Amino acid sequence: MNNFGWRCFLNVKDKNITAIRKRSHSSAEYVLESVKKYDYENFICTILLQNNSRSCAFAIRGFNVEVARVAEQVSQEMIGSMRYKFWEDMIEKCFTGDLKIVPKHPVAVELFKALQNNKLSKRYLRNLVTSRKNYLNLKGFNNLEEMENYAEHTVSNVLYLVLEGCGVRNINADHAASHLGKAQGIVQQLRSIPFSRRINFLPVPQDILVKNSVSQEEVLRGKGSDRLNECIFQIACQAHQHLMKARNLKDNIPKEGRAALLPAVPVFIYLDRLQKVNYDVFHPSLNNRSWKLLPVLWYSNLRNTY
Repeated sequence: MNNFGWRCFLNVKDKNITAIRKRSHSSAEYVLESVKKYDYENFICTILLQNNSRSCAFAIRGFNVEVARVAEQVSQEMIGSMRYKFWEDMIEKCFTGDLKIVPKHPVAVELFKALQNNKLSKRYLRNLVTSRKNYLNLKGFNNLEEMENYAEHTVSNVLYLVLEGCGVRNINADHAASHLGKAQGIVQQLRSIPFSRRINFLPVPQDILVKNSVSQEEVLRGKGSDRLNECIFQIACQAHQHLMKARNLKDNIPKEGRAALLPAVPVFIYLDRLQKVNYDVFHPSLNNRSWKLLPVLWYSNLRNTY
């Protein structure tokens, strides 16, 4: 990207953030900072959405951050269940249209605002809570199919909602979102492997470990090996297949819906970087954000692609 294009991107991004803050109160700022802190790549993708679609998407992603973080914030299942019950009740209250009964939590307030201006499906919001609650004690996956199902429930549902916030209800867009959600969800698991011991979760499916004669301890030690790299290669291939299926549907998706699928860009960038280090998920270079992220996102959005 030339200097002019890069300055344009940064200028648009700064203006979008300023616009959000100017027209909102502290609840919108809370959501903005929460998504930026805990979901940076999706934060950057969301900044590039337009006007009302952007505000709605931040409310959705802010809600997803809160629900996703419950598992890491609690040590007892009962407390986790209580927090999920709070969010389930909050969804119902937001759909009544009565702000007085909506909890004063910033995310609840922003979601209520989003529902006043957008037709969002309650089942997708509820799915985000139910899936996290069902997987609260999850310690790993038996196979890739389980990993894909988890990704569908926890990531694809977010994309369905963002599409609705963009005014897009299209079977091809939903089909692409399903595949992209699985790709992004699988990549999230790959990126969490170096932290397996700390988070007490083994992201590599058990059947793949067995097939390649890799023990769980080898993964938890945090050191790459040819056998472990082969495991990662098989998982990454699955993510890449889903990503390509999502991208191949581009021409059948309304233009206003393609920006909602911009998370395909960071997914591709990570898979490309992983390939270049021979699928060693512990390679130090993967700890740093890619310099390509911002310019490639800017260019993809300019061309109305993902």
